[in-house]
Amino acid sequence: MAGTKNHDYHILPPSIWPMFGSLSALTMTSGGVLFMHKMAAGKYVLLLGLAGVLLTMYSWWSSVIKEAHAGDHTPVVQLHLRYGMILFIASEVMFFVGWFWSFFDFSLFPSELAEPVMGQWPPKAIEAVMDPFDLPLLNTLILLCSGTTITWAHHALIHGDRDGLKKGLWATILLGLLFSAIQAYEYIHAPFAFGQNTYGSAFYMATGFHGFHVIIGTIFLIVCLKRTYNGDFTPRQHFGFEAAAWYWHFVDVVWLFLFVAIYVWGGWGYPIH
Repeated sequence: MAGTKNHDYHILPPSIWPMFGSLSALTMTSGGVLFMHKMAAGKYVLLLGLAGVLLTMYSWWSSVIKEAHAGDHTPVVQLHLRYGMILFIASEVMFFVGWFWSFFDFSLFPSELAEPVMGQWPPKAIEAVMDPFDLPLLNTLILLCSGTTITWAHHALIHGDRDGLKKGLWATILLGLLFSAIQAYEYIHAPFAFGQNTYGSAFYMATGFHGFHVIIGTIFLIVCLKRTYNGDFTPRQHFGFEAAAWYWHFVDVVWLFLFVAIYVWGGWGYPIH
């Protein structure tokens, strides 16, 4: 019979969100340009676009959750959702490669961009760097612990232990919030500012974007916790939780590289704050 479904995929109904999301992203980026050029109404265009992007994210992901509840996420669909998440994390890896590249380029080949006195890193203007074995080490331990708690939650979900799933998620979320609070305190008391030289810029861009990813990951886990209380996840179907766990492990691994490269190696032999 014509039109009979003879495959494991589900046919998506027409949706406004792809077009609406594209227009919102265009509005947000245009507003950002206007705002950075201090043009009239730039910030309002930026906020309007941001609101549209957030609305798109909420509505589109809500539709995906409804599809899962309707049984549309067959094993082959779940497999390709996982492929999509893997590709997303790969793109995030390349994003951080750019920050590592800039830091190593500035440090291994100091030039007049870093300081009028060439060949010195950190630049002469940096009187002290952060002690890597103080707050950064504490945050490293916190993230490592959070990696174990999210794994605990995952294994509890697979074995049908919903109480363990909730406890693991709560512990991971609290550890993520603690990490963000300590990083904010570290920034407030840092011995150097952002934008004064290449060291400060590279440091804050790399660690700051990681901190932003921790906040996003924490929000991701909070959504998973709410869905857990709603009874959404099952041992056989829990891609939303699995994607959040993968993202959190990615955040953990990136921090280990940041800690070793930027905090320890980047300030080696330099006065510490």
